[in-house]
Amino acid sequence: MPAILEVHNLQKKYGDFVAVKGISFAIEQGEIFSLLGPNGAGKTTTISILSTLYAPSGGEATIAGHSVRSAPMDVRRAIGVVPQDLALYEDLTARENLAFWGQMYGLGGAALNQRANEVLAQIGLTDKANQRVKTYSGGMKRRVNIGIGLLHRPRLLFMDEPTVGIDPQSRRAILDTVKNLNQQGMTVLYTTHYMEEAQELSDRVGIIDHGELIALGTQDELTRQVGETDTLLLHISQDQDAETLATALRGLPGVSLAEVSDQSISVVTPSAEEALAGVVTKANEIGIRIRSLDIQEPNLEAVFLHLTGRALRD
Repeated sequence: MPAILEVHNLQKKYGDFVAVKGISFAIEQGEIFSLLGPNGAGKTTTISILSTLYAPSGGEATIAGHSVRSAPMDVRRAIGVVPQDLALYEDLTARENLAFWGQMYGLGGAALNQRANEVLAQIGLTDKANQRVKTYSGGMKRRVNIGIGLLHRPRLLFMDEPTVGIDPQSRRAILDTVKNLNQQGMTVLYTTHYMEEAQELSDRVGIIDHGELIALGTQDELTRQVGETDTLLLHISQDQDAETLATALRGLPGVSLAEVSDQSISVVTPSAEEALAGVVTKANEIGIRIRSLDIQEPNLEAVFLHLTGRALRD
């Protein structure tokens, strides 16, 4: 299947700071490709270059055969963008927001009205179409944001962390919307710092950190990079010092890494079952209570930890 997006040695500099460091990848038509990385990794900057908001400092990218450098208007006609920040007028209804943005795309009349109805059905808001957006939940607003990006029938949809700051039920609805759009033929470039989203949605994943694409492939290909290791995930109560425990665990035999994220400690070891007794003993010795624990097979979180030596979400 032909690539709809090709990125070659893409770079972005701000003075002496390099935000994107010569990344290269391609997206095939019909796939969901996720850029997975922590906050500040360069995901939004990459999306902004590909959507022609920023000019690259070096390298090239083409979308549907059009260069982001020399043919930005052709690129914009081929893409839809769902930004991290909501681009909505809250005093307007969902239908009115779609009508406004549809006119910005050059749509109008009966064609725009019909397309708005189609999009409202796609995002599951037909019954709420005539309510003002300010009465919507955060998840419903996010779905309208997605709908705006779909109005002009783009060939490639960019979605920049669309589930940030919303409740679990709304997040579930958005993930289902992404999968449904893909089943209808939409190609999606999805950025996230949530490992579980990338695992659920993606045909392929690019792991990005400090502006560099450090790994790329299917989930099976990426997890094989970790090798024969397990991750022991320790959940620590809020009143406990997780960093102190992580520091102590790093000195145990068989513990490759121990990193803290959101009051949890990810311990990478060749055998979680063999390491478990020593981990619990060390926690008891220093007076830190482990609330619960899980043993995880290699996953994208473990890949990131393995490649960078730190947790995906610091």
